[in-house]
Amino acid sequence: MNQLRNAVWMKERGHDVILLCKKGSPFWENGNRSGLAVRVISGYKKYYDFKAGNALAQLLKSEGVSHLIIRDTRDMSVAVIAKRKSGNQLHLSYFMEMQLGVKKTNLFHTIRFSYLDLWSCPLSWLAEQVKMMTHFKKNRIRVIPSGLDLSQFEKALSKKDSREELDLPQDKLIIGLIGRFDPHKGQVLLLEALSKIDDPNACVCFLGEPTKESGLEYMNKMRAMILQYSLQDRVFIRPFRKDISTFFNAVDVFVMASKAETFGMVTIESMACGTPVIASNAGGSPEILDNGKFGILFKPLDSESLANKIEYFRRHNRKFDPEALRNESKKYDHHLVCEKVEVALGLV
Repeated sequence: MNQLRNAVWMKERGHDVILLCKKGSPFWENGNRSGLAVRVISGYKKYYDFKAGNALAQLLKSEGVSHLIIRDTRDMSVAVIAKRKSGNQLHLSYFMEMQLGVKKTNLFHTIRFSYLDLWSCPLSWLAEQVKMMTHFKKNRIRVIPSGLDLSQFEKALSKKDSREELDLPQDKLIIGLIGRFDPHKGQVLLLEALSKIDDPNACVCFLGEPTKESGLEYMNKMRAMILQYSLQDRVFIRPFRKDISTFFNAVDVFVMASKAETFGMVTIESMACGTPVIASNAGGSPEILDNGKFGILFKPLDSESLANKIEYFRRHNRKFDPEALRNESKKYDHHLVCEKVEVALGLV
């Protein structure tokens, strides 16, 4: 979805944009609805699929494509083959979405990475990781965050109206967590933390739905914990909704309970609404929250630590100025991000 949003924004800025995707995929379906030019490509092997690479090169040439952007390492091999087939005239960029798991300094990866003209990282800590774990040329690394359309938060409801919309009590401290019901999102961890807070005024609101496969089992676990800890009057579960600003404005604090989010777009969205964040002290959250200046960090996967940080927020919630949080989120404004992309790609 980040790729699609970026494509739409770049088209709005006057660039010719083509989406390359597999027919029937969510990317293909959403791309067709977006009004962008969509071209269907066949499936290919992760490595050494020269036939697919040659076909891709022919497609790019026929469409007059000068820049190819990929966001998944599984696309890198076929993209490199296409670049080589083009006589290295194609500008190839990798926009990183996930952190590197292991070092990639061997000859195979070094050669493959050498065909990249640009390696874009959404945060500085990821750029440092690329420098330490690969032999990629440092002068080709750029830090370009994921963008956010801030206009969607400009006409948000008040806290009172937002709580009425979500049928939440007006006089409680409400801790929010948004996301699919999944072990990676940490709903159970937040329930464990809530059970350690002996105050009926401290409540939790979950906004989301079960994932298609394992989600129902996980949701049943959540419901069992709610009964086990007698939290029926302190936990509110609401279905996902597109106007997420209503959720962020309804809660007093948002919790990013996953072990380590590479970037954490919902953290930016919460800040854009002026809502403080409590997040795991791992992944991209420490950088986004400026190591505690714009939020609170807790020990990853530690419900005791999370409970303590929620208690800290209750005592020091006025420490976080909503306007300061909104101002900090402006660095992720999609207009500024698109300008950085244009500069990095040599389009201006």
